[in-house]
Amino acid sequence: MARRMSVESRSSGGDGGEQVPELSVIVPSHERPLRLRWLLNALEEQTLERHRWEVVVAHDSAGTETDELLASHPLADTGVLRGLRLPPCGPATKRNTGWRAARARSIVFTDDDCRPPADWLERASSAVDRHGRAVIQGTTRPDPDELSLLEASPWSRTQNITPPVVWAQTCNIVYPRTVLEEAGGFDESYPEAAGEDTDLALRAREGGARYVGEPEMLTYHGVEAGSLPTRLRSVWRWQGLAYTVKRHPQLRRYFQLWMFWRATHLWLPVALAGAGLARRNCAYATLALPWLLHALPDYGPGPRGRLRGLFELPGLAALDLVELAALARGSVKYRTLFL
Repeated sequence: MARRMSVESRSSGGDGGEQVPELSVIVPSHERPLRLRWLLNALEEQTLERHRWEVVVAHDSAGTETDELLASHPLADTGVLRGLRLPPCGPATKRNTGWRAARARSIVFTDDDCRPPADWLERASSAVDRHGRAVIQGTTRPDPDELSLLEASPWSRTQNITPPVVWAQTCNIVYPRTVLEEAGGFDESYPEAAGEDTDLALRAREGGARYVGEPEMLTYHGVEAGSLPTRLRSVWRWQGLAYTVKRHPQLRRYFQLWMFWRATHLWLPVALAGAGLARRNCAYATLALPWLLHALPDYGPGPRGRLRGLFELPGLAALDLVELAALARGSVKYRTLFL
C-alpha cells in the first residue's frame, strides 16, 4: 500500500486532474535517426506503466528523417513521446531544453545510441523511491548485439560503466528536478560532449545533493566501430576536459601526477625521447618500455594475439599524440595545465 500511495502522489496533479508522469526520459540527438529509432523501440517495450513516464527528444538533426520518426513512432501516438527541434547546438543545450520542457520530478538522462532492457525504467523508479533526492547513476554496458564490432576494431567506442563513478556520464543517470534547478542545469558553454556531465554532477554535489550508484539500473550503449582517421578527428572534443579540471581541481587526484589524463600520455613523451636518443646509444630505447607496457593491447598470450597488438601500436601512438595536442590546446585556452 505504501508503494501505491507513493506512485499516486507523484503521478497525479495538473489542471483538470491530468496525470503528471513520475519519470521524464531526456534524449539529446544529433544525426542518428536509426539508433534513435532503436532507443524508442526499446522504450516502447518498457514494463513500467505508460502513464508513469514520458520521453522528450531534443535534436538538431538536418533534414526531416528525425522529425518524421518522432511524429510517427507509436510512443507519439499515445502521447508519451515529444520531439523538440533546435538550431545547431551542443548536447548541454539539448539536455537543458529537454528537462526544462519535461513534466516529471525525476529526470532520466540517456543518449540516442543507447538501448535499455525492458525493466530499465521500472528499476529507475524503484531507485528513486529508495534514494529520494539523490543523483542516481546506473550501470552501462556495451550493447550485447554489437560486441563483435568491439572485438573486431581497435578504434571502436562504447561505454562500460560500473556506478558510481566521478564522471557521472549522462548515458544512464537520474537527477531530481529540484537539483537541476538549483544547479542551473548543464553549462552550455561546452560546445561538445566532453566534461559537461561531470561538471554538473560536481556542482550538484557541492550544493548538497547525494550521489549514489544503482547497479541494477542497467542500459546498453551502442558500439561505434569507426576507423583510425575518424577516431583521431573525434578526440579534438576533449579540449573541454581542461575546463572541467580548472573548475573542479579536486579531479586531479584521479589523474597521473595530477595532470595527465591517461598513463600513456605520461609515458609517450618519454618513449619518443628514448627513440630519438637511441640513435646515439641503443640503451635509450628502453625508455619506451613504460609506454609499451601501458599501451600494448591484450589479445591473449598466443603469437597471433601478440602480433595483432604490435601492429596496432603505431595507431595507438598517433591517438595519444592527437589527444595530447587537443588537451594542450585546451590547457592554453582555459589557462590550466592538463594533458
